[in-house]
Amino acid sequence: MNDAPRSDWTIDEVRVLFELPLMRLIRRAGRVHEQFHDVDVVQVNQLLSIKTGACPEDCGYCAQSARHDTGVKPQPLMAVDEVVRTAKRAKAQGVTRFCMGAAWRDVKDNAQFDRVLDMVRQVNDLGLEVCATLGMLTADQARRLEEAGLYAYNHNLDTSPEYYDSVITTRTYQERLDTIDNLRTTSITVCCGGIIGMGESVADRISFLHRLATLDPHPESVPINVLSRVPGTPLENAADVEIHETVRMIAAARVLMPSSMVRIAAGRHLMSFSDQALCFLAGANSFFSSERNMMLTATTPCADHASDRSMLATMGLRPRVLEPSER
Repeated sequence: MNDAPRSDWTIDEVRVLFELPLMRLIRRAGRVHEQFHDVDVVQVNQLLSIKTGACPEDCGYCAQSARHDTGVKPQPLMAVDEVVRTAKRAKAQGVTRFCMGAAWRDVKDNAQFDRVLDMVRQVNDLGLEVCATLGMLTADQARRLEEAGLYAYNHNLDTSPEYYDSVITTRTYQERLDTIDNLRTTSITVCCGGIIGMGESVADRISFLHRLATLDPHPESVPINVLSRVPGTPLENAADVEIHETVRMIAAARVLMPSSMVRIAAGRHLMSFSDQALCFLAGANSFFSSERNMMLTATTPCADHASDRSMLATMGLRPRVLEPSER
């Protein structure tokens, strides 16, 4: 099979790839990774919740939904200077992509969006890749974010089209695709992945990967999240995800979308040193770190900067350093 980037994968091709013996799949993913990336370099990301809780959507995994009794206290949109201070600290810790998340269903053209645009401008001026995840966007809103200096926008598909309604009913799959289409009218790069461990089948995971891999162009960033079970959400009692399942998803994503950054996202705090090493061998080349042991403040656990620096040093991996032309 040709490992060059392609968006014409058939579902049967994805299934054959996904069902390869695990070590054979990892070896293939490693070859693809070496062809398209520097395998000794990983990007360190930090995600900050700039507006927390009270989201009107019913995503079954999310601690920030107003429909779930999770104990998360809603917090209003942060002040610009507070976000900039956090971004400066992140940069000092080796972070090169700073992601800002707001618990909104969609972006409104109001003073809060104007404040987010100001955050984007000022964080961009620090020399960081600026990413945002704010919910659904119109093409005009995407253009305004582009003008402010936004580098990337995260908008996950979450799971397969077939399983999606079992997890979320307040936003359609097509609406998610529409936001990605709106982003593609700009130069903003797309960060789009999903979550495993929500009760989906193997067929759903294959279908999800197929949908991602047939986007043209591929998402520049593909986060693979493992469900962080939150008490009070419909998925609080979901079954554990074994590490071999996560590694299989990462390896398949690497082969299917060879030039994309494949990111280890939520759930990494549950992984051992050797688990994470296997993920990097399988083609992951980016991960989320944190200054507070939380990926999204008070909602999703995440490893801290100090332990991550130690891990990378022991593995012989180098944090990615941005060149001016890469922003």
